[in-house]
Amino acid sequence: MVTAWKAVGPQDRGTSNRLLRHMAAADWAMLAPHAERVSFAVWDDIARAGERIASVCFLDEGIAGILDSLDGDRRYAVALVGAEGFIGWPVLLGDDRSPYDVTMRAEHGSALRIPAAVLGAAVAQSAGLRSLLLRFVQTLMVQMGRTIVSSLAHPIERRMARWILLYHDRVREDDICMTHEEFRLMLGVRRSSVTEALHRLEEDQAIRAFRGRVVVRDRARLIELAGDTYGHAEQEYRRLLGMG
Repeated sequence: MVTAWKAVGPQDRGTSNRLLRHMAAADWAMLAPHAERVSFAVWDDIARAGERIASVCFLDEGIAGILDSLDGDRRYAVALVGAEGFIGWPVLLGDDRSPYDVTMRAEHGSALRIPAAVLGAAVAQSAGLRSLLLRFVQTLMVQMGRTIVSSLAHPIERRMARWILLYHDRVREDDICMTHEEFRLMLGVRRSSVTEALHRLEEDQAIRAFRGRVVVRDRARLIELAGDTYGHAEQEYRRLLGMG
């Protein structure tokens, strides 16, 4: 299986994170002594809305779901981050608080965690490092924008195909843990609507749906079904960061 974020650059550095592997040796040297490997179980918090950002996490494995909240208890997914990026980007924009909840989704994950103060000092010294990380932030904003537009303009099955592709890009297997609760966070619809949309994607032979799992059968068909809801942010990542 080859998906959008599977390829990695030539430098190992003990991590699968694409940003860490592609940054200049001098920039990596500033961060590496402070990097701590951490693990996350599914549903673990990586960041909480309103809380101070003490550290940033460059993901090696797993999917970080970025969640916005309404009325304090209704949460909706606005974007995903995997090994192509990092969590804690507001520190690059001059903020020390997280605007979103960020939780581990679908499978256990791991990351290299670096103190926010260390990253701040490094980007103050290196314009190249700052540019690299801000370019990732730009691609994340593009992904969020497409989430908004898709939610306004597209039917449920098209949006579902997009989210399955976003997960598929960031996991290790075609068999993905995706529950009805996952789809509720992403689609903002009732369970019955989730079930109907899954059946339609099954009828198109793009996936097989089981209790709490989705198996990708035909990625090309999923991309066709997703249409222009998928691909724009991924193209921008390749354009801005030169990683394809």
